[in-house]
Amino acid sequence: GQEDVERPLRRERLMEAVWPEMAYGESGEPAPSLIPYQILSWQPRALYFPQFATAEQCENVVKTAKAWLRPSTLALRKGESEETTKGIRTSSGTFLSAEEDPTGALAEIETKIAKATMMPRSHGEPFNVLRYEIGQKYASHYDAFDPAQYGPQKSQRVSSSFTCTLPKLELYVEFFLQLEIKKIHQAYSCILHMYIFFIQPYI
Repeated sequence: GQEDVERPLRRERLMEAVWPEMAYGESGEPAPSLIPYQILSWQPRALYFPQFATAEQCENVVKTAKAWLRPSTLALRKGESEETTKGIRTSSGTFLSAEEDPTGALAEIETKIAKATMMPRSHGEPFNVLRYEIGQKYASHYDAFDPAQYGPQKSQRVSSSFTCTLPKLELYVEFFLQLEIKKIHQAYSCILHMYIFFIQPYI
């Protein structure tokens, strides 16, 4: 009868489902896993991952990075100087690799980012941990470096990941997309991946 027909699981039950396992290689994983996401845009490609990290992981990253925070700097284009670019970026921040985090939180987040993006951990940069006080900013900019303006580059970014702890992330994302998506699309004629990882506010 109709009650015997196998129906797809509801979304809320997918996380609880037990999935059949398959043989896996040396670099594989022993069991299936799910990471919820929402497609915000196909062109350019922008994905949103809610509740990506735990409050404990966030707290550990904040504590580890706090001692290393310094005024944020800029990569200067030809003809620019610190004086002529003053006020463009007013946040504080630091670059922190997973190996520099004694709590292991960054390694856990980095591993999950690799799983979500299908890009190996070895292809990523250290985390750029940033803190914005009320009124601080980073003016509109491209997240890549044109050799014609910045000189020769050893490599280029093919994707950007943002891990946000903002209490009203949906407002940030809407504002960000309205202002930046068109500029991002113009800056990258090739494939762009933008990943927005949302962490539930814990402060």
